[in-house]
Amino acid sequence: MRSGIVAVLGIFALNGVVFGSWAPRVPALAAQVGAAEGALGLSLLGASIGMIIAASLTGRLCARFGARVVVAVSGLAGCALLPLLGLARTPVQLGLILVFLGAAVGALDVSMNIAAVTAIRRSGRAIMPVFHAGFSFGGLLGSTGAALAAGHDLSPLRHLSIAAVVGILIALAFVRWIPVEDLVPPADRTEPNRSLVKRPVLWLLGLIALCSSVAEGASVDWSAFFGVHQRGLTEAAGALVYTGFSLAMAIMRLLGERIETRWGSVRMLIGGATTAAIGLFVAILVPVQAFTYIGFGLAGIGLAYGFPVALELAGAVGRRADGGGGERELAFVTTIAYSGFLIGPPMVGGIASLTSLPISLGVVALVAWAIAPLAIAATRARHREQKTHLEQVSPAGANPGSTG
Repeated sequence: MRSGIVAVLGIFALNGVVFGSWAPRVPALAAQVGAAEGALGLSLLGASIGMIIAASLTGRLCARFGARVVVAVSGLAGCALLPLLGLARTPVQLGLILVFLGAAVGALDVSMNIAAVTAIRRSGRAIMPVFHAGFSFGGLLGSTGAALAAGHDLSPLRHLSIAAVVGILIALAFVRWIPVEDLVPPADRTEPNRSLVKRPVLWLLGLIALCSSVAEGASVDWSAFFGVHQRGLTEAAGALVYTGFSLAMAIMRLLGERIETRWGSVRMLIGGATTAAIGLFVAILVPVQAFTYIGFGLAGIGLAYGFPVALELAGAVGRRADGGGGERELAFVTTIAYSGFLIGPPMVGGIASLTSLPISLGVVALVAWAIAPLAIAATRARHREQKTHLEQVSPAGANPGSTG
């Protein structure tokens, strides 16, 4: 099983490399297509739209063809699409390419998490946060390559072509070892499929992942900006605020198995939410540059587990008695979470324009803390669902007081 775990970890890193390669080149891409801020924002929206569409469909594809096939197709497609960004010449072209790239990345994200659930079930280890650490470190690798490319005046086309080749090599190196879940035809499953939209536990897990994605996205997008414009940091020093946030998150994810084994997923979520909220409030309320780094570092530590643990629990609540299942549930929760990429940026920017950036980030801190009560509610909903399900599948007429 060790080779399967390493393979899944490698695919998570691949996804991080793909995202980390193109996102930092947005300024160069904007200049390439001649997009002002408004047009650029609409173009970038294409990636989120593609991700949401793909996430809603990928669970069914994995249930039918297996996660390994979907990982291979989406991973290679995402890498192949990267250089096309360097060929875009208008905002519309850029937006359309990002729709397809977002769809590939979204399908890869869902399918690799389904493969991760399979690896977790077979190994018996709570390693979902470790897999997501692979994504974090892959993103850092991709962004470092993007920074070097920009520093050496490489065009987006040349840089993203190199990144595509690296990504394809990573995919080919790991995809054959991706663990394959047991595919059970619908007619042979031990339990019927339940309606996803009628399961409160899935909505609550989706809201946990949504709050996590909003808070994480806001920290990524605004941490450096906050340091420069609110605390007087230089641009280079401001960039280190984001770096500190990302490194803190990646390191904490590496420690996730040990922490989850000792404290459990619910306490993990509650503690993380509280830590993230405290960190953001420290950065906002203490007008000292050093506390900006400390605050966003704490936010990275606290937000390390929200998204991966929510997906891990989604896979768990979807598990059937035959050992399979969870694909549709995980895709459902991921689709809700991806809406955070649509909600987060305009929410933070809108509140900041009406009030101030510190107040806006204060709202983000409250969103992060909301993970705590949602985790408690999700646990209770899961227990109620399990109790109801057991009552429904028990033999009809089974009554301890009946003589038969």
